[in-house]
Amino acid sequence: MPSPTNLSLVDTSHGSLAVEDNGSPGTPVVLIHGNSSCRKVFQRQFDAPFAQCRRLVAIDLPGHGDSSDASEPERTYTRSGLADALTELFEMVRIEEAIIVGWSLGGHVGIDLLSRVARIKGLMIVGTPPVRNGGMAEGFNASPQYGFAGRTDLSDEDISDFANAMLGEPVPAFLPQAIRRTDGQFRQILFKGAHAGVGLDQRLAVEQTAVPIAVVNGAADPLVNLNYLDGVAYGNLWDGRCHRLPDVGHAPFWHKSAQFNAVLDRFLSDFA
Repeated sequence: MPSPTNLSLVDTSHGSLAVEDNGSPGTPVVLIHGNSSCRKVFQRQFDAPFAQCRRLVAIDLPGHGDSSDASEPERTYTRSGLADALTELFEMVRIEEAIIVGWSLGGHVGIDLLSRVARIKGLMIVGTPPVRNGGMAEGFNASPQYGFAGRTDLSDEDISDFANAMLGEPVPAFLPQAIRRTDGQFRQILFKGAHAGVGLDQRLAVEQTAVPIAVVNGAADPLVNLNYLDGVAYGNLWDGRCHRLPDVGHAPFWHKSAQFNAVLDRFLSDFA
């Protein structure tokens, strides 16, 4: 049976953040979604058997899902601004140590958190190339769908194509709704900062950290350069290799949830 969850809104200086917590014991496993998505993408992890004995916490980023839009968009809607928002949230809800699972943008936020939260026990990144400042072209494949991630306004057709590239077919009904709900300023400001090289050098961060990092991707990811990810000299690469789950794209935790959850459960078991 799925674990019951509690949804709360926590007021921070970056806005009100929606936090879903299953209340299980142990170190919090914080799940961070991607650009223009929401916490619902992790439903199949909340429904997994390991959720009975693992505390899962999923957050809607500012400008997404049930969280409010940022009151100061230029301050909040960057990778470092999002990491600051979550650092503040952790302090307010007394998350003193955590294991981070970040998908796409969520993985980039997780990498930024390495330098902000002293007691991150482990980090799993999914669909997240840790690129140097100004080096986005190295880690991502050029595609029409990728362009949607930085645009303020999206048509219904754009939203459909973006959702398909993000999650793959079949697309659950909540994802187009989440894309429509997302503050359009978020995408514009996020990509403006990323292309300008604002913030942490993420490749250097993962190469220098002692925190165990698990790298898990779909082998058919249309957005990410998987060979780039394989070539990063991670400071502490869990399992000694990057994992590729076959026959799935950018969101293996959704369309290949059983295989993904088996890897995640094994990763979490290292921090029992």
